[in-house]
Amino acid sequence: FGQAEAEELCKKLNEQAPITIRVNTLKATVEECQSKLLQEGIETESVAGVPFALTLKKRVNVFSLNTFRDGLFELQDAGSQLLPIMIDPKPTAKVLDACAGAGGKTLEFAALMKNRGEIVATDVNKYRIEELKKRARRAGAFNIRPKHIDSLEDLEQDYAEYFDVVLVDAPCTGVGTIRRNPGMKWSVSEEMVKELSEKQQQILKACAGLIRKGGRLVYATCSLFNEENEDVVERFLKDASAYSMKPLSKP
Repeated sequence: FGQAEAEELCKKLNEQAPITIRVNTLKATVEECQSKLLQEGIETESVAGVPFALTLKKRVNVFSLNTFRDGLFELQDAGSQLLPIMIDPKPTAKVLDACAGAGGKTLEFAALMKNRGEIVATDVNKYRIEELKKRARRAGAFNIRPKHIDSLEDLEQDYAEYFDVVLVDAPCTGVGTIRRNPGMKWSVSEEMVKELSEKQQQILKACAGLIRKGGRLVYATCSLFNEENEDVVERFLKDASAYSMKPLSKP
């Protein structure tokens, strides 16, 4: 990154992360959510460039709030919120969230698509998929099809060349989230980076055949390492001649 940018990154990663939420537009506008939170004594402010994000002015247990229980918002970092907005799926789209986890971006897709279209959300962790189902019910998101899978190859038979958009939010070292997980600084190794890079490559290859002609395969991580980002994409493109690079545009 160079000395100046590296120092700025280290400085930012040593600061306390704000509490950021994403307003669930299936149930409320940003203004309505702010008003409801204020009734519970919680002041918020908007985040520049992230239309559905609010930061809380004081630290509270958001899961105890009625506004959370009623599904008006989800806890989600502003950076995480940007990706689905940049992808901007049409309400009629068929979307695969291939490494959905507990579904933060899946739920945002549902809101952006206004509960229309189809979102298939898969993960190899059964507990996370069960958590996604609970979150989807609370959010009032009805266009999500959660699927626990043993491998992404399981999807080939039913979903070959099926999706308009496939998001691979890949398992990674997560070093971009150190300010929320400072212990990571002592647990990430060069060997781990190498192993994850291979896994990320395998996931991209497994998803390549699931996208219709003209569709989009979107790759993302929360890592800062080239080995998990640019290098993975470059290796994939060398073998996948049907694909070409197209940068996402900012909202």
